[in-house]
Amino acid sequence: MTDHEQPLIAHLIELRNRLLKSVLVVLVLFLGMFYFANDLYLILVKPLSVLLPNTGNMIATGVASPFLVPFKLTLVLAVLLAVPFLLHQVWSFISPGLYQHEKKFGIPLLVSSVVLFYTGIAFAYFVVLPLAFGFFTAAGPEGISFMPDISNILDFILKIFFAFGIAFEIPIATFLMVLSGMTTVAALTEKRPYIFVGCFVVGMLVTPPDVISQTILAVPMWLLFEAGVLASRMIKKPQEDGEEEIQES
Repeated sequence: MTDHEQPLIAHLIELRNRLLKSVLVVLVLFLGMFYFANDLYLILVKPLSVLLPNTGNMIATGVASPFLVPFKLTLVLAVLLAVPFLLHQVWSFISPGLYQHEKKFGIPLLVSSVVLFYTGIAFAYFVVLPLAFGFFTAAGPEGISFMPDISNILDFILKIFFAFGIAFEIPIATFLMVLSGMTTVAALTEKRPYIFVGCFVVGMLVTPPDVISQTILAVPMWLLFEAGVLASRMIKKPQEDGEEEIQES
């Protein structure tokens, strides 16, 4: 019994230590940025603030919103910045139980997923938000003062960030599905029309209820899916050639 319990206890202790390290890193990043919380919020909402008229201002409808909104933003940013470290901790915990060929793909996939996630957030900030806010500020009827609430703005931007960050992981998910044998490139190619429609359905569900955000998310999802299929096709060919050589020998 002791021989079986000891490895389990050791794994739990390692898991606890890695969780503590992760929380500590997030806390350090949070404390380091909290002093600049208000400045960070102004940078975040710049795609909207530059479109507001001279008489328009952002408002806070909650009593504690001027404090809680920058606090929430700083905490989310701390977690986002700690993503590489968090994934490294996850990889270090699970890698001892993986086979050698699984480890070979693990690190490149982790690095690619982090890069794609940050790329999705950057795309949302520099491309999606200016287009979406430009549409919203111009679509209102005349005589209406546009004074958005700072809490609603933050929630809207964070939803866009996470939606595009996760959507940009589609090539990784497609590659893993083909690599694991869950599907094939031929099957994905045949289902292309359904996946195209599915991209718009997902865009409708995970973005705020407006056509602009849904379309801007659905189109990149479709293109990223095609990129994942292309990557899977290129990687599968050497494997298939190797199998053919083994069969011939």
